[in-house]
Amino acid sequence: MKNKLIYALAATLLISCGGPAVTQLPQRSFPKVKLPSLIQDSAQAAEYLALHWWDPLTDTTTLYLTDSTHILGVENSSVEQEMSNYTAILSSIKAEEMRKAVSHFCARLEALELRDPADSGYERLSALFERYLYDPNSPVRNEESYLPYCEYFSASALLDEAKRDIYAHQAAMCSLNRLGTPAADFSFCDRRGRSYSLHGIKADCTLLFFSNPGCNACKDIIDRLKEMPGIDAAISEGRLAVLNIYIDEDLAAWLEYMPIYPENWYNGYDPNLVIRSDHLYDVRAIPSLYLLDSQKRVLMKDAPEDKVLEQIYRRLSGEDFSL
Repeated sequence: MKNKLIYALAATLLISCGGPAVTQLPQRSFPKVKLPSLIQDSAQAAEYLALHWWDPLTDTTTLYLTDSTHILGVENSSVEQEMSNYTAILSSIKAEEMRKAVSHFCARLEALELRDPADSGYERLSALFERYLYDPNSPVRNEESYLPYCEYFSASALLDEAKRDIYAHQAAMCSLNRLGTPAADFSFCDRRGRSYSLHGIKADCTLLFFSNPGCNACKDIIDRLKEMPGIDAAISEGRLAVLNIYIDEDLAAWLEYMPIYPENWYNGYDPNLVIRSDHLYDVRAIPSLYLLDSQKRVLMKDAPEDKVLEQIYRRLSGEDFSL
């Protein structure tokens, strides 16, 4: 990256000084991974694809066109589609294999940058990976898959200290309330000033719902939950609890919105504003949804709305709430 300006200047001087004409670099379709014939099991196939998905694209033996419409010879739209496919595969495999696959992807990105710092393939693939897995508005965001990426580049000699610090901070945030660990406990108050705690809620499953008054996306989630068959019975029987928590300061606006919230939910606010200030949770956007089991261990973390509501519906239909 440090040498990009030098590469650009050198290319300009070569042309202006009557050097050889620049050859147009080739384009191509996204190159697919070939599964070894010995792999027959679907789980093994997914693990192999996750590990090697980017190998044909990032092969460093040939230079390919990378401009505003292409990444390593492949049109942007095709690369983005493959990134979507790749992130879906990462979410389908075991955690150990996922971390291995992401680390391998990071190594391929480093190799790209070291081969040709003037090529923007490294930066653009990195940006795509971050946007798909870490952007709070991404429908496929997954901090578990993004964490090993942050950890890798927080220690990469390829980056300057400032960029490594950014990745280190993101890694720390992704490490909060990880899947399978107990969610951070906190106290909250309801509209009458009564105090409760997250871990004091007794239910087979708890939906932790960070929301704001006047948030249209929050209202949509509220409406969808209200309409879900069997949800009121599940709440009354202790199979499900919904904690709808407000973590900002405008209590007047929150109280005004109270008629929108179902009365059989826990509707509360953070009286000491510690959830944000003490980084108990990294609430990067509202709404944010967590699904917890009976021991308040994290089943789903800041997951997309559709995935969380689907999981609740399935579990209300009779599936176990345990990990």
